[in-house]
Amino acid sequence: MGLRVISTGSYLPVKTVTNDDLAAIVETNDEWIASRTGIRSRHMANGETTWYMGLMAAKTAVDRAGIDPGDIGMIIGTTITSDFITPSMAAVIQSMIGAENAFAYDISAACTGFVYAMDIAEKYLSVRRDMKYVLIISAEKLSEVTNFNDRSSCILFGDGAGAAVVSYSDSLFSSWNGTDAAGFRSIYAKHTRTLNPFEDESPHIPDDGTDPGAPENVIVQDGKAVYRFATKALPNAVGKALEGTGLTPADIDIFVPHQANARIIETAAKHMGVPIEKFHIVLDHVGNTSSSSVPIALDDAVTAGKIKPGMKMCFVGFGAGLTSGAIIMQNE
Repeated sequence: MGLRVISTGSYLPVKTVTNDDLAAIVETNDEWIASRTGIRSRHMANGETTWYMGLMAAKTAVDRAGIDPGDIGMIIGTTITSDFITPSMAAVIQSMIGAENAFAYDISAACTGFVYAMDIAEKYLSVRRDMKYVLIISAEKLSEVTNFNDRSSCILFGDGAGAAVVSYSDSLFSSWNGTDAAGFRSIYAKHTRTLNPFEDESPHIPDDGTDPGAPENVIVQDGKAVYRFATKALPNAVGKALEGTGLTPADIDIFVPHQANARIIETAAKHMGVPIEKFHIVLDHVGNTSSSSVPIALDDAVTAGKIKPGMKMCFVGFGAGLTSGAIIMQNE
């Protein structure tokens, strides 16, 4: 059982926002941001919707695959910033790319979304041998849920989309996914409450342990707690995915991690005894794009010619939930 990545695609909005641009609206500066995160700039939507960015990435991936869209059996969307409560982003995109035979749905796993989706795709393709292809689309418009009054978090996030067409393969594949829900309060975003006409003006609201005074519809983050989680979650997920493969981190040719923070990746690399050069990093000009960060980085690695046939690859994500996961696979 395994997966073959046939093609990839990505989309980044034309508009870029530099650290100096952010310094014009919050108390910060380029040196402070870059030294702590590794980020110099990020792309932000300027009218693009989440589904549109996903569509652009998906079209590129399907075109590169050279397949008939009608042969796509399933579309998995990953996003925490869908334009619609319903239908799913994947459903919105399905007809636009001519994948009329595919069933489509979204998952919400924050920054681990693409890794979860790859694992789901592998399971479906292993059982449904009549299914030729699965299309995974990860798209995020984090600029809509960023608190630009919070200088500690607004410097991190950007917008963009990544996609991949995958099919069944007998090559190496191992995965591990986890959720540490006890830490969900470390990073969250709440919907605005809307009272129904039969609800009291001051109804009893169950206490979920989050800050009742926190702003709604924007990301609330405990940066120190998230950092502690991430520096442990990345190497833990990789180690769990490697179990039973007979491989060690040193055997992996390229790591494509969630692009959250350069310090997190560097710390994890040291913990695993892996040279940082094995990690493909694009966050300096992309920032943290949640579930789309791994496929955006993967597409960048592919187009740059950094992924060769036979290479052992590791995709690893970690984020709100708290979720984490990793996939070990071999490029064909």
